[in-house]
Amino acid sequence: MFEEMIGKQSIPVKNRVEHGSVKAFSNAIGDPSPIYTDEEVGKRSRYGKNLAPPTYPRVFDYGVIEDFNLPNVGLIHGKQTFQYNRPLLVGETVMCSTILEDYYERKGQSGLLGFLILKRFGKESDGNIIFTEEQVVIITEAVRKGMTS
Repeated sequence: MFEEMIGKQSIPVKNRVEHGSVKAFSNAIGDPSPIYTDEEVGKRSRYGKNLAPPTYPRVFDYGVIEDFNLPNVGLIHGKQTFQYNRPLLVGETVMCSTILEDYYERKGQSGLLGFLILKRFGKESDGNIIFTEEQVVIITEAVRKGMTS
């Protein structure tokens, strides 16, 4: 269903890691650690700034892959992992993009399931990767039928 889209990538989008947003996010996930919320603690840390929680990149804009359209409902969140080369710092600008890395199908109890593998990147302005996120999105047979009709 998406085989022809494999390898397509979005145009990178600039995102800023804002202190207020990080503080609200950390409180929302129930982890108001001082390294995320207290500016004095951030200044005294080895990075000299506050850090963003590891799952914070979920709030970033990763751009749009042209001609890649998924429905807004009915998808299953299969799995999500983050890998960091260094912490994400409050105040920095991150260039984010996404690539459709793979698509495959498997027969399940409720019919044919589609598995989308999306990889997202957060990079410094010089192109060095800060983090990589991999996400698996599962498309049920009912959703697949709705997409093709």
